[in-house]
Amino acid sequence: MDGVKLMNRTETKFAFHLKKLSHVLNELKLNYRVLEVEGKRISRYESLYFDTETLDLYTQHHNGRLNRYKIRQRNYVESGTSFFEIKFKNNKGRTLKNRIQEELTDELNTGAKPKFLTKHTPFSVKDLKPVLWINYGRITLVNKYKPERLTIDTGLEFIKGNEKSGFNGLVIAELKQESKTNSPFINLMKELRIREGSLSKYCMGIGNTYSEAKKNNFKQRLSQLKQYIYAN
Repeated sequence: MDGVKLMNRTETKFAFHLKKLSHVLNELKLNYRVLEVEGKRISRYESLYFDTETLDLYTQHHNGRLNRYKIRQRNYVESGTSFFEIKFKNNKGRTLKNRIQEELTDELNTGAKPKFLTKHTPFSVKDLKPVLWINYGRITLVNKYKPERLTIDTGLEFIKGNEKSGFNGLVIAELKQESKTNSPFINLMKELRIREGSLSKYCMGIGNTYSEAKKNNFKQRLSQLKQYIYAN
């Protein structure tokens, strides 16, 4: 895992029905190792996302703006560690990730988070508030032969206050590479006629839980994701 941190990377995303996952994993086992934490190969992730009062970070993504941010507190349940993380998508299509280990809390004005936030973003703690929890189980695969990591997320759950929703039955797979190159996973997706489709879990969650959020550009993709679930 140390060799595939890929904090500066490209990301390629796919979505498909949970029924296909067993076949996908079986086809990949010759080229990938699976991460095991505390004897478990599915790790639970709990992520709290922050945005402005008017959801500016979400809206920038919706409008297709590059040089945009995602800001979250993520809890890695099995390992018992938590990080404050900032992801930046630049105008060259690369994702840069910075993080510091911090205790899980919905407050930004604690520990080293305020300085870290102002160092890596144009925002301060007073600009942001917690807006959405996103939880799921993750399988992590590492290519045996080159620096490439594949994350496979299932049981996607969105929590806004007392409201819960999600995309049970949907798999979100994301390939992380130094640069976009040929990959056994990409080749398998082509064989299965599963097309690349980019929509972040954060945007899925906001689009699914905030009725006031602008979502014209995401309607088709959200509808397609729901069809993947109900058509199988």
